[in-house]
Amino acid sequence: QLQASGGGVVQVGGSLRLSCTASGRTFSRLTVGWFRQAPGKEREFVAGMRWGDRKTVHADFGKGRFTISKDNAGNTVSLQMNSLEPEDTAVYYCAASNSNPILSSFRTMPYDFWGQGTLVTVSS
Repeated sequence: QLQASGGGVVQVGGSLRLSCTASGRTFSRLTVGWFRQAPGKEREFVAGMRWGDRKTVHADFGKGRFTISKDNAGNTVSLQMNSLEPEDTAVYYCAASNSNPILSSFRTMPYDFWGQGTLVTVSS
C-alpha cells in the first residue's frame, strides 16, 4: 500500500512538497509516478521516476516547477511543487510499478499500486 501526504491549501505562487511512502517495503525496486485529478477532469500524469537508473520524466505543465525525487534510502518519493497556480488544484496520487519501463510509457503504463491521494488546493 502507498500513502501520499503533504497536500493542503496554498496561495498562488506558493510551494508544497508531497511525499509518498510504501508500507512494508522501499521504493528501491519500484518505478514511481505521480498523477493528479482535478474536479470534473480526467486523471493526468504529473511526473515519474524509473527505479533502475532514477531517470525522471515530467509533464510539460510541470517542467521547471515540479520535481520528483527519491531519498537515498528509497523510503520516500517526493514531489516538490513550486510556483503553484490555481490550475494545479487537484487530488494528487502516487503510484508504483514493479516494471522498469521506457520513459515514454510512464503516462499510459499500468501501475501495480496506488495511494489514496492527497488534496492540493491553490487559492488566488
